[in-house]
Amino acid sequence: MRSTRIAVSAALVGALALPLASATAANAAPAQVPASMTNPSCSQGSWVVGTKAVTIRSKASASSTAVGILYRGHKFTVHKTSGKWRYITDRTTGVKGWVSAKYVYHVAGMCLD
Repeated sequence: MRSTRIAVSAALVGALALPLASATAANAAPAQVPASMTNPSCSQGSWVVGTKAVTIRSKASASSTAVGILYRGHKFTVHKTSGKWRYITDRTTGVKGWVSAKYVYHVAGMCLD
């Protein structure tokens, strides 16, 4: 009876170890980056507003004049970064100015063929 339990335990351990051994062998091959990931024309994600709205300012300062409001869902382009500020163009309204980097995020994208 005891030898049966040992044999069953050994078979179970062997069956559990088999997928681990084959996974290790499969992961040992060097990874290749797909051509679409190195293609410079591939889009790397877009920018989004992380709150309901953010004030667009004339200068990169919280005390500068407000020139507009960038709402969640608006499409916008980030032209440059200065410290914790981003210079943007709101493509919905055409307004250009600075927004705090705390409220706009670059979404990581993935390129697929």
